[in-house]
Amino acid sequence: MTPELQSALAKLPDKPGVYLMKDARGDVLYVGKAQSLRSRVRSYWQKQAPGGEIHRIRSVIDRVADVEVTQTDSVSEALLLEANLIKRFRPRFNVRLKDDKSYPYIKVTLGDDFPRVERTRKLVNDGSRYFGPYASASSVDESMNLVRRLFPFRTCTIDIQDGVRALPRPCLLYHIKRCQGPCITAISKADYQADIDQVELFLEGRQETLVRALESEMATAAERTDYERAAVLRDKIRAIERTMESQKMAAFARTELDLLGMARQDNQAAIQLFVIRDGQLIGRDVFLLDAIREATDDEVLSSFLEQYYSRAGSIPREVYVPSALSESVDLEAFMADRRGGPVHLRLPRRGEKRELMVLAGRNATETLAREQARWLADQGKTLAALEELAEALGLAGPPLRIECYDISNFQGAESVGSMVVFEDGKPRSGEYRRFRIRTVTGANDYASHQEVLRRRFRNARTGEEGVEEARRWAMPDLVIVDGGKGQVSAAKEVLDELGLHDLPLAGLAKEREELFLPGATAPIVLPATSPALYLAQRLRDEAHRFAITYHRNLRARRSVRSGFDDLPGVGPKRKRELLKVFGSIKRVRDAPVEQIAAVPGIGASLAARIKATLEA
Repeated sequence: MTPELQSALAKLPDKPGVYLMKDARGDVLYVGKAQSLRSRVRSYWQKQAPGGEIHRIRSVIDRVADVEVTQTDSVSEALLLEANLIKRFRPRFNVRLKDDKSYPYIKVTLGDDFPRVERTRKLVNDGSRYFGPYASASSVDESMNLVRRLFPFRTCTIDIQDGVRALPRPCLLYHIKRCQGPCITAISKADYQADIDQVELFLEGRQETLVRALESEMATAAERTDYERAAVLRDKIRAIERTMESQKMAAFARTELDLLGMARQDNQAAIQLFVIRDGQLIGRDVFLLDAIREATDDEVLSSFLEQYYSRAGSIPREVYVPSALSESVDLEAFMADRRGGPVHLRLPRRGEKRELMVLAGRNATETLAREQARWLADQGKTLAALEELAEALGLAGPPLRIECYDISNFQGAESVGSMVVFEDGKPRSGEYRRFRIRTVTGANDYASHQEVLRRRFRNARTGEEGVEEARRWAMPDLVIVDGGKGQVSAAKEVLDELGLHDLPLAGLAKEREELFLPGATAPIVLPATSPALYLAQRLRDEAHRFAITYHRNLRARRSVRSGFDDLPGVGPKRKRELLKVFGSIKRVRDAPVEQIAAVPGIGASLAARIKATLEA
């Protein structure tokens, strides 16, 4: 144990909170929570373990160089913070939801006069209502398509205010009765909000409540002889009832609960989630988790509950789990805080709920088996491609981490470089980097490659742990540049200059898809059906896509500049005012100084300077 670590352990508070175990490079190895940070964290270095958790991270204890802690007011707050930190750092030794950054939601934008219903992958505290998370985009699409068929609502993003006509005429959606036309004041704010309330009831799974409300509205419409409106409501009720029939679970009438089934294999786990509201199965998603073999079922279930319900849009009063949990009291308190009411974790032992639990477990097992089969097939193909690439390039072993570089410019302008990273044959998009070329003038591909590689590797010396660049970017097993002999020679010059003589380097030329090695007289030509060539092409194409996207963004940013951007003393606010009054830079040029000065925020002095600039 290092002196720094001993000092950190000695200062631990006897308070609830979250702790992060870090290695010498500053990478987070493990995130945990505790009722007492002092007792829990210190126990990892004692003979007596704090429960089954120690068996999972025993192998990592020797790699811990520092422990960082954050105090919280309660264990419930610690659970929420732990879930957020696991999502942020994705530590290797934690059980974590796979691809949890991209789980989609359905969002109702309640802050607007006329709210929208849209899909999103960002959970923001902006006053909107969120439903989810859903396990896949297809689950969201299915729900969104059903909602769109049943309830007309606007999909545009224009600013619409109650009683103000925003457009001279409505769009096609209004004419096909998929939107009520708030942009042309065809519906009031109150009536539109009533429809959005119905959407929320439907997404909550409260279809019976919704049907009763619609039936009452239909009867009222019939009484006032508005038979067309009554017929529309009748058709809507029938459509909702058909949906209810497909979802109905007679054994759970008027019941609200979530039920989980679990399956595990190797380093993966699957959780089948059944969402039941008003006796209807309104959601059935399977979530995959990374869970190393040493993790117990208790830990996997607890981690899922913690991470899923930290972001769930709806938490029921009862959650049924397949086994008893050691931290059930803390989890119930955490979920109750999120729900704003009591939550109970229950273990069904007999009856219909037990049968449904068995079904959920069976679904989870089947999903995990399909995922494992697909993964094994992909892994087999990827390993074969890496081994073939290593053999073709004369490498000592398969290049598990590959970096590929490309340059993009337009007639020498806005020149940029890109770096993409593949690990185990798969893209690591979080480690991609982009470079704006600083020292090269014009379209010089060789010099641009050299600048990018020099900036990438200048501080990354082999054997120099603790250097900032080495901490952030691991050294690759292979570097590929987009190009032929010239690009490879230029890249080799930089690597030699930095002392990286043994770092494997290759170039992939587009024209004939040939691989070039430093100093080799002839290129390496792989068969057109070669998995190794396909992998190298994927790397090259991804680097090109990443570079050209950045380059186009820079060009677009430059092209949207107008004459207003060059006016002295005119910022975004004054620019908007000038555009509102005159509409174009030409009309400002033609206007007299007095008229320009009358624009809010301009004044006589600034108007004179603007006029002089435009006439110059």
